Amino acid sequence: MEKILLLLNITATLFLTGVVWTVQLVQYPFFSRFESENFTKYHDEYRFWITPIVAPPMIVEIISAVLLVVFPPDRIDPKLFWLGLVLTLIVWVSTFLAQVPLHEKLARGFDARAHSRLVHSNWLRTVAWSLRGGLVFYFAWKAIRF
Repeated sequence: MEKILLLLNITATLFLTGVVWTVQLVQYPFFSRFESENFTKYHDEYRFWITPIVAPPMIVEIISAVLLVVFPPDRIDPKLFWLGLVLTLIVWVSTFLAQVPLHEKLARGFDARAHSRLVHSNWLRTVAWSLRGGLVFYFAWKAIRF
């Protein structure tokens, strides 16, 4: 069971790390390039399509992160799983206290201030997921060592 949990956690984290960098460097900055009359439609479509892409792996990531704290695999310091869980919680808190409300504001029409806050606040998630990415690479290395 611990190997499956580890594999799920590694896969979800690395996938989400790639997604957050794409969103941070491409998608969010692209929002400002839409004419105001087209922005709401574009933003609605973005939210419609991004949710099923990120929600399932985010759920897998947090569940597996919690279970790895409870059932830590051998050969990996259990404190590292706590660190992974803390980073995951940072992502979730940022998502629901910063990004979701800013997206709600942008859903009513482009707002330069809200857009700027979205781009800047998303760096917290980008850094947290990047740190998790490095951490799960370490988990993988420890798990496959002979």
